[in-house]
Amino acid sequence: MGGRRWFWILLFLAACSGGAPAPNSATVVDVVDGDTMLIDFGGREELVRLIGIDTPETVHPERPVECFGPEASAFAAELLPPGVEVEVTRDVVDRDDYGRLLGYVHRSDGLFVNEEMVRQGFAVPLRIEPNTTHSSAFVAAAQAAETDGLGLWAACRE
Repeated sequence: MGGRRWFWILLFLAACSGGAPAPNSATVVDVVDGDTMLIDFGGREELVRLIGIDTPETVHPERPVECFGPEASAFAAELLPPGVEVEVTRDVVDRDDYGRLLGYVHRSDGLFVNEEMVRQGFAVPLRIEPNTTHSSAFVAAAQAAETDGLGLWAACRE
């Protein structure tokens, strides 16, 4: 009886948990814009929104294309061409209000895409609690990009 009880307890805990933030191997299908991509998780395609960063808009239905948006989208597409293998790690909250999977994306060569977008000046940090695991690294990367006048920090000064 004891083993059976543990089975039900573990099953209940697994069902109630938001899922451990374990990496999930996947393949890039397409880049939608600088911070959103279509990723294939072994036959299940998901829109993935990069956690902790924000790029200028290019495809928002209610907003115009923003300064450096096309460049950010192009850079994301360069980093994540179709077919590239990635690991997607989640944080505390799995999905945003639009149903997109929220993730930290690492290429198979180890490149941390979220941070690289900020480090090269194609994105700014976007801290939304409770998904803040890497927020201090994103802020440091943005400060360095701004100091060096990279990307949107040079192109979009008003």
